[in-house]
This record gives sequence, structure tokens and C-alpha cells, in this order.
Amino acid sequence: QVQLVESGGGLVQAGGSLRLSCAASGRTFSRYAMGWFRQAPGKDREFVSMISRSGGATNSADSVKGRFTISRDNAKNTVWLQMNSLKPEDTAVYYCAAKIIPPDWPTWVGSRALQYDYWGQGTQVTVSS
Repeated sequence: QVQLVESGGGLVQAGGSLRLSCAASGRTFSRYAMGWFRQAPGKDREFVSMISRSGGATNSADSVKGRFTISRDNAKNTVWLQMNSLKPEDTAVYYCAAKIIPPDWPTWVGSRALQYDYWGQGTQVTVSS
């Protein structure tokens, strides 16, 4: 089991940047593919970006491509989401998620929330216009 703690959210003006962090507990972080999702008030949780367990592959929603970058450091048990050129429509609670990947699986870059096994509590990102 892994516990996830997000940080780095806040209030920023449109066009600004934020860097979200997700710290994971345990010594098996490299076994997990990691993802970021977000949920705005009154809307369903939506996929933002994910990174494979090795960090060699990523997948991102079209709405954030070219603006958001996901990265990880398995030695630090941490995954980041660098968010640039923020827009008011990026306002949401951002959640970190983890999915354990069996050793014999090929590279996995899933984007559906139901595929992920563990979730953090979320961090609020508010972008003002």
C-alpha cells in the first residue's frame, strides 16, 4: 500500500505557473505508475497527466499538452506536475494517483481514474482571470 500527499496548490493569476508535488510513502515507489487528475466544482474527475513507473513514458490530456509537464524521481518517491500558462479553466482540486504495475507488464500509460489504486487527498488550484 502507498500513501500519497499532494502539495503546491494555491491561487495564481492567469498566465502564471505552479508546481504540484506528490510525495509517496514506502520503498516500492518505482512499482507504481503515477497520475494527476483534477475535479472542478460540479464536474467529474478528469485525467490531466500520467507517467510510467520508470518515467520513460508519459500521457497527457489534450487540454494541458504544451502547458503542463509531469516528472518523477524514484529515489525521492516524488512526482511533480509543472503547470505553466495557467488558465481560469484549470481551476480545480488536483489529485495524485498511483497504480501498481506488475513486473511483467509492458509500459502502461492509462488515463482512466478507475484504473488507479491509490489516491491522495487533493490540493486546490485556483486561477484568477
